[in-house]
Amino acid sequence: MPAAPTARLSGPTLALLLLPPLLWAGNAIVGRLMGGVVPPITLNFLRWVLAFVLLLPLAGWVLRPGSPLWPHWRRFALLGLLGVGSYNALQYLALTTSTPMNVTLVAASMPVWMLLLGRLLYGVPVSRRAALGTALSLAGVATVLSRGDLNQLLAVQFVPGDGWIVLASILWAWYSWLLARPRPGSEPAEIRADWAAFLLAQVVMGLVWSGLFASAEWLSLPPQVEGEHAIQWGWPLAAALVYVAVGPSLVAYRCWGAAVARVGPATASFFNNLTPLFAALMSATLLGEPPRAYHALSFVLIVGGILVSSRR
Repeated sequence: MPAAPTARLSGPTLALLLLPPLLWAGNAIVGRLMGGVVPPITLNFLRWVLAFVLLLPLAGWVLRPGSPLWPHWRRFALLGLLGVGSYNALQYLALTTSTPMNVTLVAASMPVWMLLLGRLLYGVPVSRRAALGTALSLAGVATVLSRGDLNQLLAVQFVPGDGWIVLASILWAWYSWLLARPRPGSEPAEIRADWAAFLLAQVVMGLVWSGLFASAEWLSLPPQVEGEHAIQWGWPLAAALVYVAVGPSLVAYRCWGAAVARVGPATASFFNNLTPLFAALMSATLLGEPPRAYHALSFVLIVGGILVSSRR
């Protein structure tokens, strides 16, 4: 049996663990900055079109006739719907009315939704410690959604973007369980073993979904922003597309996979919760949106819940 990944954090390993949450926080900032420049679901579609082009030289073989992808297209179509097609589109949609700090804090509750879906869909038992951790993390999410005001929480007065990112988090939790519990024979080993091929197989299917969603978005645009006025073409949009296609998509995905292989998913998951902290620092610097006291309380509750849930 191969040895378990070591938890020793060398300099290169720390770099692999820190870079993905930094890039994902930047993704939230860019999504916020692109409000009014490009419709959010269209931004997601353009992001993955560029990522698709960049992946072709690395794993183009997966699209050839006779590739093991095609007999398993339904599997990758579902993964592409939940990951490429839905999660990122909902995140960008959430950022049109919510802040990067709120979005990343609510998304930090992902392990909670994974725990609940694991129980509902796969019968994975929930321990008392896990239940306590879930309660703490959900309290952190409620703190963000209510802006630290209990009266607002009782009145259910939420910003629409908060609801979108909750839905995105639930769909991503389902996506994660599908990755962790594939049905026997549902994924070709040669594709799963190659990170670029595995990502490209999802992207090519996800582009179909995100293209359909972007088309629906354009059909729903009000008349005054139709046509050329819906997208403000220029260097800001080009730079944003390059960043979200290369950084949060390809570089972060590759670094995260390498980091998990070195230290294991349990240790790596704690670094994922640095995303809200990085988003708060970037928001204060770039967007003039300083963190509030309730953001700090929410962060403590969410991370505390995950720590409690993860302890053996």
